[in-house]
Amino acid sequence: MTAHEDDKRSPVFAPAEMGGAAAPGGLPQDLPWPVPQRGLAGGDFTSVGVGGLGDGHNNYAHSMAYFKGKLFLGTTRSNLCMLKLQSSYADLPLEVWPVDCPQNMDELYKLDRRAQIWAYDVASGTWDMAYRAPLVEGAEGQMVPREIGYRSMAIYQSATDPEPALYIAAWAPGRAPGAHLLRTYDGVTFDRVTKYGILDTPTSVTRCLTVIGDKLFFAPTARRGSDGGQQNTAGLPIVFETTDPSTDVWTEVSEPGFGDLGNMGIFTLVAEGNQLYAGTFNLEGAQVWAAEVMGTPPYRWRKIFDKGARRGPLNQAVASMVAFNGCVYVGTGIQGGGTDRVNNVGPAAAEVIRINPDDSWDIVTGDVRVMDGHRMEPVSGMRAGFGNFFNGYVWNMGVHDGWIYAGTYDWSVTMRWARLDESPPRARHLFEELGTETVIAQEGGADLWRSRDGDNWLPVTRQGFGNAYNFGIRNIVSTPHGLFVGTANVFGPRVAVRDEDGAWTYEDNPRGGLEVWFGRHEEEATG
Repeated sequence: MTAHEDDKRSPVFAPAEMGGAAAPGGLPQDLPWPVPQRGLAGGDFTSVGVGGLGDGHNNYAHSMAYFKGKLFLGTTRSNLCMLKLQSSYADLPLEVWPVDCPQNMDELYKLDRRAQIWAYDVASGTWDMAYRAPLVEGAEGQMVPREIGYRSMAIYQSATDPEPALYIAAWAPGRAPGAHLLRTYDGVTFDRVTKYGILDTPTSVTRCLTVIGDKLFFAPTARRGSDGGQQNTAGLPIVFETTDPSTDVWTEVSEPGFGDLGNMGIFTLVAEGNQLYAGTFNLEGAQVWAAEVMGTPPYRWRKIFDKGARRGPLNQAVASMVAFNGCVYVGTGIQGGGTDRVNNVGPAAAEVIRINPDDSWDIVTGDVRVMDGHRMEPVSGMRAGFGNFFNGYVWNMGVHDGWIYAGTYDWSVTMRWARLDESPPRARHLFEELGTETVIAQEGGADLWRSRDGDNWLPVTRQGFGNAYNFGIRNIVSTPHGLFVGTANVFGPRVAVRDEDGAWTYEDNPRGGLEVWFGRHEEEATG
């Protein structure tokens, strides 16, 4: 299956005038430098995994890494069923819950939510389940999944590792013992390498394993609760490091919240050379801090920006970061899919901010604002969400073959089950005027964009690779074989469908469950 070519669905933001006659592909002839690799367009991608790899409960491609010549993918399972039973989601203005789920927590624990790790062999084009979470005795005496998701992966060699290993951050449900790290040397045998909780706290998950030199960094992003707990605010907005996770010795390398009580969590870490960047969750607007990793911790942190890069609460959190061409690109978001109903923030589309080597920053895609008397325009010419109101997060970014790629979370498909009279006015008017299914047919599905210079962006897909249920691009991984993209698709295995009489019923959904797409140029595939 090949994705639709989406490049022509959006204006091309061409570079500044470069002189010379135009070539058929749109680039001037006689350029004084080699023409770079053209990047991957929608038609360069093929599907290599659908339907949650055969199990629609595999909703998120939550972590991916290239290791030992294979792509490893860690799943998170039954996400919407878990959210249904959390109080912050109980009052969503829905006509019906989108997927068929248990009605209480005891029933939830009867689902097989044991997270899985899969390995994809590019040469044979086959998937094998490399690992499945075991069952352990839970807090209430029953057997529960030890982990329901794998949120982060990093290749790292500790002080005692005989060779580089794949480290995996496990997400523990509320009744399990707690978060921990797994390790594998060969992609076959996986061992728990840290104590439960990792720290002496009720931590249930981390989402940002990051390596600089001989150090491994992480920040807790959830604390334990009834089932997974507070996913975004662990009560420990601190960056920790270790040179050997198996010793259970973790050193604080930052003060709590970088000295700001408003920083309720550290969402994202990224390395650029020996600089470590940290992005926060803050109700007044996200902050980004950076430190040079050298000497004895705690390191000397400096604030790059606060108050959501002067956009305030509409840039509530740093959802993603990636280093590209000496800069760091920051993707923002508002928890809850672009609308934080708990704190009454949003809806708003996400932005991309670029941090330059001198710590100055630019708006890449986003809202215009005035700072110090000067009007700041997005350098791409595109407003927030790459011009799409429904893009509530810039959820993941990656770099491949000299291009940066940015993937979004697009919530438009969720309007299929929404009560329009209680929906955000902008969305309500659009869906009432055009019809829900018409809007979803045009806008449903996550976006993936690409850029060679960080200023000028082209769409790879604006419709979730042709599947509106692919509402998020959750992972982007570069490999020697090509670029892998893993989606978030929570609409399996059974989804709510309205019958001819207007009643809702649940039906099997073969297009539900995470998907994996593989991009490479045709000449690479045949050469």
